[in-house]
Amino acid sequence: MADDLGYGDLSCFGQRRFETPHIDDLAERGIRLTQHYAGSTVCAPSRCALMTGLHTGHCEVRGNREHQPEGQVAMSADAEMLPELLRDAGYATGGFGKWGLGYPGSASAPTASGFDRFFGYNCQRHAHRYFTDYLRRDGARVETDPDAYTHDLIFDQAIEFVREHRDEPFFCFLPVAIPHAAMEMPEADLAPWRARFAEFNGVVGKYAGSETRNPVAAFAAIVSRLDRDIGRMVGLLDELGIAGNTLIVFTSDNGPHVEGGHDPEFFDSNGPYRGHKRDLYEGGIRAPTIACWPAKIGPGRASDFLSAGWDWLPTLCEAAGADSPSSIDGVSLVPILTGEGQQMPHEHLYWEFHERGGKQAVRRGDWKAIRLGVAKAPDATPELYNVVEDPGETTNVAAEHPEIVRQLAELMRLSRTDSATFSFGG
Repeated sequence: MADDLGYGDLSCFGQRRFETPHIDDLAERGIRLTQHYAGSTVCAPSRCALMTGLHTGHCEVRGNREHQPEGQVAMSADAEMLPELLRDAGYATGGFGKWGLGYPGSASAPTASGFDRFFGYNCQRHAHRYFTDYLRRDGARVETDPDAYTHDLIFDQAIEFVREHRDEPFFCFLPVAIPHAAMEMPEADLAPWRARFAEFNGVVGKYAGSETRNPVAAFAAIVSRLDRDIGRMVGLLDELGIAGNTLIVFTSDNGPHVEGGHDPEFFDSNGPYRGHKRDLYEGGIRAPTIACWPAKIGPGRASDFLSAGWDWLPTLCEAAGADSPSSIDGVSLVPILTGEGQQMPHEHLYWEFHERGGKQAVRRGDWKAIRLGVAKAPDATPELYNVVEDPGETTNVAAEHPEIVRQLAELMRLSRTDSATFSFGG
């Protein structure tokens, strides 16, 4: 799971400013999901949806709520989490990257949520910088070289985990912290990219106390670094002889950010879609998504099946022979991935977001409704778009289809349960 990677940030999804050959190769080996959505438009609730199979109207973490001094708001001890389900089915489980779903020592810290091993950032705020003096290993604080690039440290641990468990079933969760808003990389790695994008050398990007000269070059360098490491992981699976029976899913947690000097317009990071991170328009939640499983998925395929981040829990459980909880919002995508069996469709998809006045969105078939300013006007008429005919959401047609608006507004009401922590009332 990439962090803030937009729908258009991979060359196999339309990127033209730089190349992502290893991820493109992964797509050629498997299937691109062209109508796949992130669980949310920001980090923590998107991860919560993936880990629980619940959308943001039902899951416990519906926003980036902080816990001081380190971490985010925790889930309850009885929350059923994907790594627990897979571990109970006999899988070794490892998480490597950015967690954000429970502070150290909480009931939903990584090792309390089913991971045998964890290495990386517990706290999303801590993960805003890629050079730091500590990370977390299995909950404990471990000192790191402040000059070491943490993405490299984290990815090396994931490689080690796969090598260690190559002869048994394993689940390796890699929620990398890049390309989030701090455009930081080792200086030597940035030089060739600054030469390539020299017209931006006078621009300085600032985020979370960092300053980066030419953040345009840095963004291309960072995504290329991620692409290189996807190639490393796939190459390792080939080397170990287990690639054919390994399901790899690549996705992003939300749309592209606009902080840190990143220029999503220059890169066309949201592709043909409107909006960015923190929007519920397509650009904020449409995620570039690939699944590769050579033993089961034919190469070079694409699917426009409507799916979302909360589908991965039942999908991975079915693939692993594990039981899924009965009361979830996700559906298994195994039939659409393999081309075998009857795929259960979604009746609709739902999102809610608790920043910037509160937002809700529903997608049903070709129609998508978006309500803004929910905290002050919970019954305001939603905007309405036909996202098949109008993928850029340029024309609000709510006035022309009042019955569809009424139906989707009712779905917004029915699709959520109250949350004391995440209330539209304040």
